[in-house]
Amino acid sequence: MGVAGAAMGVIDTIGNLQLVRLYQKDSAVFLQALHFFIGLGALVSPLVVDPFLAEDSCVLSSNWTANSSGSDLEHLRNTLAGHGATLHNTSLYPLYTKGVVVTRVSYAFWIMAVINLPVPAAVLALMFQERLVRCCQSSPPLLSQKPDISSHPAKEQQIFFPVSAGHGGLLDCCRPSNLQGHPATFFIIHALGGAIVFITDGIIGCYAGFVYTYAVSPPLLMGYKAAGCLDSVFWASITAGRLCFIFFSYRYPAPALVTETFISVGIILVQLLLLIFYTSHVFLFIASCVLGLCISSVFPSMLAFTEDVLDYKGSATIVLVTSASTGEMLLQLLVGSVIHSKGSYSFLLCTTITSFIGFCLFLLLLYTHRVHRNHQTGRSSQTQSQHRTARPQAQTPAMESWSQTKIYLFKYENKVLILVE
Repeated sequence: MGVAGAAMGVIDTIGNLQLVRLYQKDSAVFLQALHFFIGLGALVSPLVVDPFLAEDSCVLSSNWTANSSGSDLEHLRNTLAGHGATLHNTSLYPLYTKGVVVTRVSYAFWIMAVINLPVPAAVLALMFQERLVRCCQSSPPLLSQKPDISSHPAKEQQIFFPVSAGHGGLLDCCRPSNLQGHPATFFIIHALGGAIVFITDGIIGCYAGFVYTYAVSPPLLMGYKAAGCLDSVFWASITAGRLCFIFFSYRYPAPALVTETFISVGIILVQLLLLIFYTSHVFLFIASCVLGLCISSVFPSMLAFTEDVLDYKGSATIVLVTSASTGEMLLQLLVGSVIHSKGSYSFLLCTTITSFIGFCLFLLLLYTHRVHRNHQTGRSSQTQSQHRTARPQAQTPAMESWSQTKIYLFKYENKVLILVE
């Protein structure tokens, strides 16, 4: 499981980084699509596993028969501790590890492995097509070849506007030489963006991991089948929300700041209502659905916004993906420890407090973005004034000598400087 987790972390980081590098201004749509399939996988996986799970104990004692009902263990639990009571010393009621195995959960792992097989096959085929495999290195990779300007004059402008980095180093954006000369706000935006996705992805992990524990514990005492549906409802809402934001990001490219503000307020409002109606079964389902819709697009939207502010350097993608994974790990550990010592109600309290902290960090990000934008505007104006003073007075060339005129194009901070000689 550790190796699988490390592989998924590499895939997550490289996938997000390459989408930002390839599509830049249009990366929001593709990031929403990528994370839509992440939510879809989290929704489908439990549905695939569920038919192969045992209803009761998955391993029967050696002196039991396959016809013995596993509900006897539940009957013993209810008789000794009372219906719905929490057992503090569960070691008194042994769970057998040797005997007749009545579960077929290994079939679910085989099914998920077969589903994943086309992915490495497609990647390997793409590597052959791009000539990245050693046996196919007789000719240079396709993405590194320069276009033929003489045969395609319309593509001449691609020299001055590189769309992708080709097969360059993945971590070139994190070299110390590439991080020099940036203002302090450049690094503060990295830190604030990482902290926000640290909290939001941590909330997703905590809610998906502990909503079942909260539902089956007092005061709700929900049935285990109904409580098991909460996680599926939550991930279904996340998947639906990301699917909707794919459409909205393409058709209505509204300012990312406005979208993030409404999302942050919606997350806090839902969790405050959960604290008020903490005994309602129906509202827990409604809140799971609304919370999933609100929090679904925080990470891809924040990633696209941060990279846009920082002119698509690529470093923000690595910071945000790493911070999101770290938050999903550490916040679950922290909230789980609090639930174990303080009770299930502390689950709602912890997620609400972290939501408030995330909203405060988002407001600080807005202020830092404004300072950074003013700094970049002043720097650009100063550079343009220096160019005007240093450039000699240009003379208008005659029409007959126009064929000898040289035109130079320079790209600087998303602006194009045209010099005619």
